Amino acid sequence: MLNNLFLIGAAFLFLITMESRIKRKHAIKSLNQLRVISHVIDMHQLTKDPYMHNASKATKNSPVRAYTKFELQRYLDYCSEASELIGKVAALYAQSLPDEVIVGAVNEIEVLTTGLSRKIWQKIVVLQNLET
Repeated sequence: MLNNLFLIGAAFLFLITMESRIKRKHAIKSLNQLRVISHVIDMHQLTKDPYMHNASKATKNSPVRAYTKFELQRYLDYCSEASELIGKVAALYAQSLPDEVIVGAVNEIEVLTTGLSRKIWQKIVVLQNLET
């Protein structure tokens, strides 16, 4: 009798927490996708060196950089904005799912995107201070 009561209670607890576990799994998967997108943005802007916006400074093995100073600044600005948007979208997950694991993952993404955005803005500042 006591054993059956215990099993019924465990099954009831399992069913009650099942929705939150499913939501957590979906949110973690989505947050991981946001993290990947953030790294893709970082990889794309990695070769956009502000000192190399002028083709005369390139070596024979350098990739072709066909951006003008204005275009490079605009591109880097878009990268920074996209990175910050990823951080904000991640924050929406923490708002709708106040789970400890979700909040931790969101905080990691916000730290990542803020760092990437800071790095991009350093390039923009260097680019603005360069003489054409």
